Amino acid sequence: MTVTTDERALLIELARTSHSVIVANQQPGGAYPASPTFSAYQGYCWLRDGSFIAEGMSRFGDSASVDAFHDWVASALLSRRAQVDSLLARQAAGKAISNDDMLPTRFAFSESGEEDSWWNFQTDGYGMWLWQIVTHAARHNGDLERWRAGIEVAADYVTAFWAVACYDWWEENVTEVHVSTLGAIYGGLVAVAASGLLDERREAAALVAASEIRNRVLEHGLVDGHLTKWLGSGDVDASLAACIVPFGLVSPGDPIAAATLREIKDQLDAGGGVHRYSADVFFGGGQWLLLSCLVGWNDVVAGDSTSALSYLQWVAAHTLEDGIMPEQVPDHLLHPDSRAEWVDLWGPVAAPLLWSHGMYLILADELGLLAE
Repeated sequence: MTVTTDERALLIELARTSHSVIVANQQPGGAYPASPTFSAYQGYCWLRDGSFIAEGMSRFGDSASVDAFHDWVASALLSRRAQVDSLLARQAAGKAISNDDMLPTRFAFSESGEEDSWWNFQTDGYGMWLWQIVTHAARHNGDLERWRAGIEVAADYVTAFWAVACYDWWEENVTEVHVSTLGAIYGGLVAVAASGLLDERREAAALVAASEIRNRVLEHGLVDGHLTKWLGSGDVDASLAACIVPFGLVSPGDPIAAATLREIKDQLDAGGGVHRYSADVFFGGGQWLLLSCLVGWNDVVAGDSTSALSYLQWVAAHTLEDGIMPEQVPDHLLHPDSRAEWVDLWGPVAAPLLWSHGMYLILADELGLLAE
C-alpha cells in the first residue's frame, strides 16, 4: 500500500472530519440521522444506516456514542415487544399478515404514533443491528445484558420472518427475497447466537434460521458461481459484497466470494466509484461513496490493500467542501435522463449522508489509518 505522507495526512484528517460530522448530528436520544438536510430523510434514523455508522464510530473508538445509539434502538424495539408477539402468534395460527403489520425500517427520533408513509417493510436492518451490537460489545468489552430486551425483539422478529419477501436495501422490489437482505440477517443471527446472550430456545432457533438462509441462497441465489440480486434473478447488486464482508454468508476465501466481487467490479465499478445496480435510475444512477468503501473493505480482507486504498482515495477525491460526504456523485451516471425528476422531487442529493461517513471510517480503519 503506497501513499505519500501528505495524502496519508489528508485521509486521516477526513476520518476525523467524518467522526465530527456524525457526532455533530447525533440526536440527544442517541439516534444517528440518515441525513440532517435531505428532505426525504430528515427526522429519521434507519437501522441499516445506523448500524454501519455505529460500526465506524466503534472502530474510531467513540464507544459512548455507539452505546447511546444502541440504547435508543433497544428502547425503540422494546416498545414493539407486544407487536412482535402478536405477529408471532398470528404466524403460528396461520393467519394472514400484511406488510403494513410489520416493524418499520426507519424510526422517527421522537415517535408520535402517527402513520409513517414509507417503503417500510425491510428486515435487513434488524440483522445488521444484531451484528453490530455484538461486534461493538466484543470490541469494547461491553455488556450485552444492557440491551437484552431489544436484542430479543430483533432476534425473534428476523428468526420468524427472514423468508418473507420485503423491500431491499434500496427500498425497492417488495415482491422479491433479496440475497443482501438474507446475508444481513444471517450475519446478525450468527453473531447473536455466538454471543451467549440468548436463552437456549432463541439460540437454537437463530442457528436453524441461519442454516436455512445459507442453504436457500446456495440453492436459489447463485448464477454462474456468483451471488444474485434476489432469489431466482441473474442480476448483480453492489450490496451483495456485504454477504461476504462483514456478514459472512459466504467466506472471503470461497470461490463464490471471488466471483461475486468480480461481477460487482466488472458491471458496477467505474474508475473506483461503485454503482448500486445497472438499472438504477435514482438521481440518474450515480456512484455511491459508501459502496466504494464496502467493496474496498472486502478487498482488504481478501488481501488486496492496494485496491482497497484506491477506493478510499476515490471517496476522498469526491468529498465536498469541509469534508462533507454525499450519498452519491453524478460523475458517471447510468441513466442521466432520470436525474432531473429526482432533483425536482426531493432537491439535491443528500449531503452529508452519515452512512457515507461511517463507511469511510470503517475502510480507513481496515487500512490502518485510524491507528495513527
